[in-house]
Amino acid sequence: MVTLRMPPEWAPHERTWMAWMEEDYSSNSDQASTKRMHEAWARVANTIVNFEPVTMLVSQAHEQEARGYLDSRVNILVADIDDGWMRDSGPTFVKNDSNELIAVDWTFNGWGNQGGWASWEKDDAVALLVARELGVVSVRSRLVNEGGGIHVNGAGTVLLTETVQLGSGRNPEWARAEVENEIHRMLGTDRAVWIRRGLTRDYEDFGTQGHIDIVACFADENTILYHDQQNPEHPDFAVSHEVRRTLEEQTNFKLIGVPAPTVLRDSHGVVDYSYINHYLCNGAVILCAFDDPNDEAAKQILEEVYPGRQVILVDALEIFARGGGIHCITQQQPK
Repeated sequence: MVTLRMPPEWAPHERTWMAWMEEDYSSNSDQASTKRMHEAWARVANTIVNFEPVTMLVSQAHEQEARGYLDSRVNILVADIDDGWMRDSGPTFVKNDSNELIAVDWTFNGWGNQGGWASWEKDDAVALLVARELGVVSVRSRLVNEGGGIHVNGAGTVLLTETVQLGSGRNPEWARAEVENEIHRMLGTDRAVWIRRGLTRDYEDFGTQGHIDIVACFADENTILYHDQQNPEHPDFAVSHEVRRTLEEQTNFKLIGVPAPTVLRDSHGVVDYSYINHYLCNGAVILCAFDDPNDEAAKQILEEVYPGRQVILVDALEIFARGGGIHCITQQQPK
């Protein structure tokens, strides 16, 4: 039996994969809003390409538009796509016993069959498309899952959320043990740590129903960073306390709270702005910025957590306005 293993995000990368947003479905979409959206996606790609190669999937209809925003070093791959959340629609890269790259192709159904706004027929084929482009084996999983719904430490442990993998919109017929077995089979893990739910805003419009990568993540084999909402006027104050308590009860990892931005609301409601949704690339940390006093505090924490890496704040407000952050639009390909 072939054993698969997902390297942790801090392991060396071959490149980063991204996808160009097809449609601006923010609440106040107009020409100016769409321009801000494109600038936000391009800022992330144009920052990462200073540290490692970047490939951007772009539909043929938007190819010239994307080239106008992107650094010339960003490779463009013309592809049929629905959306720009490459963490979720793209493959999860793992290695086999021979250290060969394998592309895990989760079943993708628009974050729990959210037919009101999500499209996913093309995006469910993206993982296989990328695997064929790279000439690597693709392994299809029947489990409905996304890359933003998992986080591994590279030493056997994976973080999961009950409202994601066990949610009625994704895998209603699967028992917890069945989900764990499939996750372990695909990722090479042997221990699952479940939190009950994600951040409040993530259950509203454009939400993922609780992705872990905005709540908690591994920083190394023995350290977990978690979203620390310190203001009791925000509903995630209770969520943060529950997450920490769960991690304390279930694990003996070192826990580091990263304070949430001080802003509590935007024009839509309570925010889910989070510094946990950062991305590690070769030699750098691409950290979400919110024009907030806590941007620098988060930067200082991550500089201590990730010694030897340059921590770069990149404006993520327009990404969060559409339902995610920097980690959600990037996917690492291990060396």
